Amino acid sequence: MTISIRFAFAAAASLALISSAYAAPPTKTATTAKGSVLTDGKGMTLYTFDKDAGGKSACNGPCATNWPVLKAEASDKAGDNYSIITRDDGSKQWAYKGKPLYTFAKDQKPGDVTGDGFLNGAWHLAMP
Repeated sequence: MTISIRFAFAAAASLALISSAYAAPPTKTATTAKGSVLTDGKGMTLYTFDKDAGGKSACNGPCATNWPVLKAEASDKAGDNYSIITRDDGSKQWAYKGKPLYTFAKDQKPGDVTGDGFLNGAWHLAMP
């Protein structure tokens, strides 16, 4: 094998390692009537909850029915402002800058921000 072919294989292998180490962020960014927000892959607005603390979700049971979590899979990797927390039921959830992320069941379409300020201001838009 010539040196140039060996170099090409080595370069390709390095790129494969780099791309797997730096997975794409679990969110996107969109502009709404209230400014730039984080969204899930379907474009639905993401929220944070004031009662969450210490990298733990306080939204379980009926709360999680109204505020579905941004689920993380076992194969997902954290990075750049994103972490993965373990919920009370053992499932995984994405967090942004340490704050667990949720959608709101009453948001009907991408761009809806009806959950902002809900529960006496405890729910907030997740903003980049």
